[in-house]
Amino acid sequence: MSVPYTKSPQTTFDPIRALQLASSTLTIEADAIQALNRRLTTKSDDNLGSNFTAAVGLLLNCQGRVVVSGIGKSGHIARKIAATFASTGTPAFFVHAAEAAHGDLGMVTANDVFIAISYSGEAGELLAIMPLIKRMGAQLIAITGNPASRLAQLADVHLNAHVDKEACPLNLAPTASTTVTLALGDALAVAVLDASGFREEDFARSHPGGALGRRLLTHVRDVMRTGKDIPSVQLDCSLIAALLEITKKGIAMTAVVDANNHLLGVFTDGDLRRLLERMHDFTDIKIADVMHKNPRTIGPDKLAVEAVKLMETHRINQLLVADHEGKLVGALHIHDLTRAKVI
Repeated sequence: MSVPYTKSPQTTFDPIRALQLASSTLTIEADAIQALNRRLTTKSDDNLGSNFTAAVGLLLNCQGRVVVSGIGKSGHIARKIAATFASTGTPAFFVHAAEAAHGDLGMVTANDVFIAISYSGEAGELLAIMPLIKRMGAQLIAITGNPASRLAQLADVHLNAHVDKEACPLNLAPTASTTVTLALGDALAVAVLDASGFREEDFARSHPGGALGRRLLTHVRDVMRTGKDIPSVQLDCSLIAALLEITKKGIAMTAVVDANNHLLGVFTDGDLRRLLERMHDFTDIKIADVMHKNPRTIGPDKLAVEAVKLMETHRINQLLVADHEGKLVGALHIHDLTRAKVI
């Protein structure tokens, strides 16, 4: 009969001891990553540097997908590594090592690269499916802390993620070893990302809901005001009628256009304030007499972030949108860009 684990009652809490352990944990894990870096960038007994470049080569030449698998804490790390690959342009997914032996292995093909993660290199669930992985022809990258392990020996490429000790005071809980494994997985993903020519625009396409995606995928045409929401008046319009249009449309300006909707000028609230300093009777003033000719514009196919930059450069809050023929097609206010979360 097994005895259930019961947590020992805690009678005291020593804040100084807690901070010491926290500092020790960070130091041990940082030292472990530095040691990994030294083995990666200098000649080492485990040939980590050459093995790493070989692994990058396998991943770059993968005609299928990258399948990452592990069990326990290594499984959690494997899941994150798979997510990093997938978000940086390399089709990848996680397969639970235990579930793989019960049907999920059917997702793996001969064109895939299989990354198996086990610090001991002896995880039974992974070793059970390795013969099948090898038999179907998929390439195998193993990340372990033991080059002599069975998993390491089966791999086409082995990456040694050995650490001298765990951060756990008992040297039992996977801490430094999982940190090093995760860092090694990130290093693989970054190297593949760079070699494959993955750029900001590609990242944005796989993260359309994120801030970068909004910045790089949102165009002026997506956020500009169109149709009846565009403030505009004809060239022969009176200033008073133009002021009514500004008030009606609510973006503190109006465009001035000709009969064919070609943009001729703009008049803003700022122009009105400056005009009030010089005169008070607007009865006989035409908009053509006080408008700014050749106003700053942006095209509808430009990125919305370009509109933001233009506004910031010229310290304005509004911008007219004109097509390649100079026709007025839209209007932008800084609030439109804020609502779209471009800024």
